[in-house]
Amino acid sequence: MKIIVITTIVWLCCTINVTSQTVITLKGKVIEATSERPLKGVMVKIKGTPFFTETKSEGEFSIENLPKGNMVLQFIFKGFETQNTPINVNAFEDEIYNLGVIFLYKEIFEPQETATISLSDDDLLDDGERSSEYIAGLFQSSKDNYLKAAAYNFSQAWFKVRGYDSSYGTILINGIEMNKLYDGRPQWSNWGGLNDAFRNQEFTNGIAPSSITFGGILGTTNFSTRASDYQKVSKISLSSTNKSYTGRLMATYATGLNKNNWAFVVSTSRRIANEGYFEGTSYNAWATFLAVEKKLNSKHSLNLTVFVAPNRRGKSSPNTQEVYDLKGYRYNSYWGNQQGDSRNSRIKEIVEPVLMLSYYYTTKKSSLKTTLAYQFGHIGNSRLGYFNAPNPDPTYWKKLPSSFLRYSDNLDFENAYLAEQEILNNGQLNWNEMYEINTINSNSLYYLYEDSLDDSQVTFNTTYNAVLTNNLNLNIGVTYKNLNSSNYANMLDLLGGNTFVDLDQYAEGDAQQNDLNNPNKRVGVNEKFQYNYKIKASIASFFSQIQITKRKLDYFLGVNVKSTNYQRDGLYQNGTYSNNSFGKSNKQFFFDFSAKGGITYKFTGRHLLTLNGAYISNAPTIKTTFSNARVNNNIVPNLFSEKIVTGDISYVLRLPKIQTRVTAYYTKFNNTIETSFFFAEGLLGNQADFVNEIITGVDKKNIGAELSFEYQVTPEIKLLLAGSLGQYTYDNNPQLYIQSESFIGEDSDFGISYLKNYRISGTPQRAYSLGFEYRDPNFWWFQANANLLSNNYLDISPLLRTNNFFTDSDGIPFVDEETGVQVTQEQVNSLLNQEKFDAAFLVNIVGGKSWLVNHNYVGFFLSVNNVLGKLFKTGGFEQSRNANYPELKQDKQLDKPIFGPKYWYGNNTSYYLNLYMRF
Repeated sequence: MKIIVITTIVWLCCTINVTSQTVITLKGKVIEATSERPLKGVMVKIKGTPFFTETKSEGEFSIENLPKGNMVLQFIFKGFETQNTPINVNAFEDEIYNLGVIFLYKEIFEPQETATISLSDDDLLDDGERSSEYIAGLFQSSKDNYLKAAAYNFSQAWFKVRGYDSSYGTILINGIEMNKLYDGRPQWSNWGGLNDAFRNQEFTNGIAPSSITFGGILGTTNFSTRASDYQKVSKISLSSTNKSYTGRLMATYATGLNKNNWAFVVSTSRRIANEGYFEGTSYNAWATFLAVEKKLNSKHSLNLTVFVAPNRRGKSSPNTQEVYDLKGYRYNSYWGNQQGDSRNSRIKEIVEPVLMLSYYYTTKKSSLKTTLAYQFGHIGNSRLGYFNAPNPDPTYWKKLPSSFLRYSDNLDFENAYLAEQEILNNGQLNWNEMYEINTINSNSLYYLYEDSLDDSQVTFNTTYNAVLTNNLNLNIGVTYKNLNSSNYANMLDLLGGNTFVDLDQYAEGDAQQNDLNNPNKRVGVNEKFQYNYKIKASIASFFSQIQITKRKLDYFLGVNVKSTNYQRDGLYQNGTYSNNSFGKSNKQFFFDFSAKGGITYKFTGRHLLTLNGAYISNAPTIKTTFSNARVNNNIVPNLFSEKIVTGDISYVLRLPKIQTRVTAYYTKFNNTIETSFFFAEGLLGNQADFVNEIITGVDKKNIGAELSFEYQVTPEIKLLLAGSLGQYTYDNNPQLYIQSESFIGEDSDFGISYLKNYRISGTPQRAYSLGFEYRDPNFWWFQANANLLSNNYLDISPLLRTNNFFTDSDGIPFVDEETGVQVTQEQVNSLLNQEKFDAAFLVNIVGGKSWLVNHNYVGFFLSVNNVLGKLFKTGGFEQSRNANYPELKQDKQLDKPIFGPKYWYGNNTSYYLNLYMRF
């Protein structure tokens, strides 16, 4: 409370000398973009205020008595795209300012439905392997050309804006932050398929000021589901695609605000695929949305929002190049035929309903928005388990041809040929064989289980915005979150067996017991086993911001304070960690202070120079706080909040025919934590181990530049240019820890991992797009883009870059068998050279047309991505199984390395067709 009071007093003192400015009148004319016909009856309003008007017969409008400041001018007209135009009223030197001509386009372009259907690393990847950490976080429209290119043209190559992970972007619905406490990332699937329901949004790029929240360095997006903000519409659409799903049906109905001051919105959709782009990847998703608003009077309103999007989809596997060469680039090792049906062992299922009750209070100079939200439900990720039985994975290294050609003095060509024929002719999971083995043994040696996560979260947020003077705005927000999370393994299918004994096959003696309180537990279907724990977490935060506008200079200052705490409660007493697994852990507390500010200098209202800077402190997530929450209460060593220093400078030019932005940015990440799970060999002689890798104190540096350019050649023709030039690197040599049954306590410290100057993976660091758009007066249009994406790198293994990699158990460097002398640093660096992927040249074409039939709109939209069918790598990671120099060198010398990197490849030519009717 003291911080809040002091901060408010300081800001008020800073603004004592701010002088009042005269009010402004805005004028303009709205016309149809292609025919240039004036539009009558267009609603023109200042978003979030009571100021509004409608255009007259010649398309003209006027809004008087506006205070100075930053605001959004919104144009709403049935059958046309809603346009949000940011206005800096203080930039105008006259009391009456004419905005000139505003162009509105027919609502035939639906960009939210054209984005590449993107999957997160959880969708693509086994939790036990290294991740590219990719999530497509930009599914927005109404941004400049660079951000549109990033969302729709670059995203097919897993492009990340400025190299940032999606956890650095803040996603909100009615002011409620939707980023998960587990890893900081938004779960987009929770509202997937509800495109029409989530069209109303406010976007802030990077660390620019937002009136809703402090935000992250990637920007802020707030979706508003206030029912009265939706246009009155009835709409049905049908889509066909060859991506993650193959068909979608969606319907939306909105009443607008009726005479009784009620407004209703209902939307629903169904998405389905027996098999998506990759083999064996089924898709089954529903989505339902309801928003109801009652406007109590001119100042007070209540809004109820309820939505749920249950979805169930099959995952696809990353593969080594040897496997791709044998089976093709759509191959997926996670599935197999069972009695004529395709059955995928890796299914992700999400059912997390959300309920929100929002209260709105609005006056001419202030607004208060308060929302209480409750989210609950289930997330499950299934996988095959096996106990003292051969690995059922058809791409397990011992089943590949390369494993029989491993030793030059013992080449087994016969078995290599048989292995090749087996994977060529079969190469999928053998469900029948697993059932037969289990039936013979009675107890299940193979089983299908699910990593289950049941969350229950309550969130409260209130935001107050006030116009204190004609050129001073104040934003204040308070948020509280409380999470109860249950985490456990659930037995889904015993695959023909009668029971399963709950033991850890990698341990011995009492350490084998997953729960010493219930030893040798026999597990049936739908019973918990392996691990079982709860996480309790809460976050309280306060943000405040002032925005000051003057004739030539605007500036803002924002601060955020946040308190975070986590606690684990183990429900099983794990045999390996018998003294540190059952019961509650010590509570982990973090207090974080962040600040940001910016200045905009206006040469004129059309030429702007903007400088922003921020210091951000982020508490560790649940994922990075506990070293291995499944089996113990251990806390990650050297646990501190992440610190970020970032800044950007932009020049913006806004002319009637030219819109451009040039931005340079710098970001330094300090004290980041990274964790992963994988299977390793060679850490202790020939012993194999399933390990948890933790690297702490990681520093990273992201620098680069962005270009956005649009040129309206004629009313019908527009030229588009976008570019991103970046360099994202590790900036220090952090500490690495390995934890497993073999490495406990001090033995887990593996020393320094030499990562400095290696490139960050998971995104092209350079991207360019050149586009051409044509909109015909007869309501058809198309756009073509040529895109070049380069400087994408393989994700490196930190374990391979420790001293343990090139020294034996005595700490002495290995002797190179070829030279007979100790391994040198140059040899190590050469062996560990980071792979750079080939550049990808991708051509995309989109277009559409609409017709007016009996006062109803009928239209279609078609996009075709990667028209030329370019084959390209989108990501990949080094395997850590060969954890020492001799083994890795031997493997890399093979024509087909056994433990070579695993890759993902982008889609071949893909399409998305949407047919719709609006009435």
